[in-house]
Amino acid sequence: MLGNLKGVTYIMRRYFLIVGLVLSSLTFAYAQKTQTPEEQANYTQVITKRAEKIVDVLGIKDSAKYKHVRDIIVDQYRTLGTIHDTRNAEVATINEAKKQPGADKAAENAKIAVIDTDATHQLAKLHKVYLSKLGKDLTALQVDQVKDEMTYKILEVTYAGYLDELPTLTEPQKEKIKGWLIEARELAIDAESSNKKHEVFGKYKGRINNYLSAQGYDMKKAGEEWQKRIKEKAGQ
Repeated sequence: MLGNLKGVTYIMRRYFLIVGLVLSSLTFAYAQKTQTPEEQANYTQVITKRAEKIVDVLGIKDSAKYKHVRDIIVDQYRTLGTIHDTRNAEVATINEAKKQPGADKAAENAKIAVIDTDATHQLAKLHKVYLSKLGKDLTALQVDQVKDEMTYKILEVTYAGYLDELPTLTEPQKEKIKGWLIEARELAIDAESSNKKHEVFGKYKGRINNYLSAQGYDMKKAGEEWQKRIKEKAGQ
């Protein structure tokens, strides 16, 4: 009996995966048809300017290298947008179907789960290829700078905030916090928007705060005292 159930589960997963891939192809094709040449040009201009702002901080003097790195980042933004837009369109279609009378919500939710899994796999693969491309032209420090710029330097600001809020942090605690924030940044560079990037860091901040509470810190009290110090400094 258990073997049969596993077989059925495998078949259903494969079915929903195929459905998800088909929907993905159709949605992308539809998006390409509905976007006018002017809209495509405007979008390219926006992500190119965004990429140039990132490359400007890297101190690249060679114009050919500058352009190559910029184009790598532009392509990354474009592909990320395609993956996220396709996923969102597919999920929106399924959510509409769930509203219909007699809809099998469990089956529709299963489809969404497959779509999300597929999108996650695509992002993971893209992430690896992207960093590999950057690594051929940039130093490890410059790659980190790209990651910081793509995530609005949230890691740097958040880490500095913890150090300022909790001046008695030990070195192991600092390393733990920094490690989690680096992990958050790695995920956030693939997020689809500023809000989503902040959400990723928000989840890790929750993890960090739980860790610090377990380490004996009263985070509520520490936060209140920190805000008080900030106001006092501002009033000086």
